[in-house]
Amino acid sequence: MATSKEATLHQRILSDIEGQIVSGAWPPGHRIPFEMALAEQYDCSRMTVNKVLTQLARAGLIERRKRSGSFVTHPHAQSAVLEIHDIKSEIQSLNLPYSHRLVKLAERRGRAEDARRLQFAGPVNVLEISCIHYAGARPFCLEDRVINLDAVPDAAKADFATLPPGPWLLNQVPWSTAEHQIRAISAEGDAAASLDVAKGTACLVVERRTWSSAGPITHVRLTYPGDRHSLVARFTPSS
Repeated sequence: MATSKEATLHQRILSDIEGQIVSGAWPPGHRIPFEMALAEQYDCSRMTVNKVLTQLARAGLIERRKRSGSFVTHPHAQSAVLEIHDIKSEIQSLNLPYSHRLVKLAERRGRAEDARRLQFAGPVNVLEISCIHYAGARPFCLEDRVINLDAVPDAAKADFATLPPGPWLLNQVPWSTAEHQIRAISAEGDAAASLDVAKGTACLVVERRTWSSAGPITHVRLTYPGDRHSLVARFTPSS
């Protein structure tokens, strides 16, 4: 288990490198200093540096090349950019009243599934949340979320029965990287019941992870009945 000193040093190295990338001081293609050089600079072990670089690679900020080193990644010229939007605003834009109902709130030690969702290798404390968002009287979206309490300890004291976790996190925690995954499913079991649709109904699932300099913040799975949601993305043409 990492000591407090090691954890603080890990965070310092992570913040320093992330700051150089986000500020543009290290542009796409810039080679990150080698592990041994960083270990000497910060007076730490290569293992500590390796863990930092692995975390940055998982967040998509750098690319690690065997025998060549680590490099700041180039933006994908034709990737879709999905905004992190507020479900309440989306529903209100349809001229429908918004409400939400908290279904589950549990603070616990993370499990293997949580580590997979958060893409975090070590043990972590999490807050598990499930809630249903309504457009009028009709369920609009089912939200299943885990929050990394080691990165966002204040989430344990938040009143998510009053304020949904999405806007609370956006207001409280600055994020640097986000990843979206989109897929179609057939509603089954609890999801079908929560959304008040028949089993087998086509649904759209949007999964999102966000990271900050403190590590992974949250993973959320948003499930929408197929006829109640649309996605809009921006594309940047290749030069």
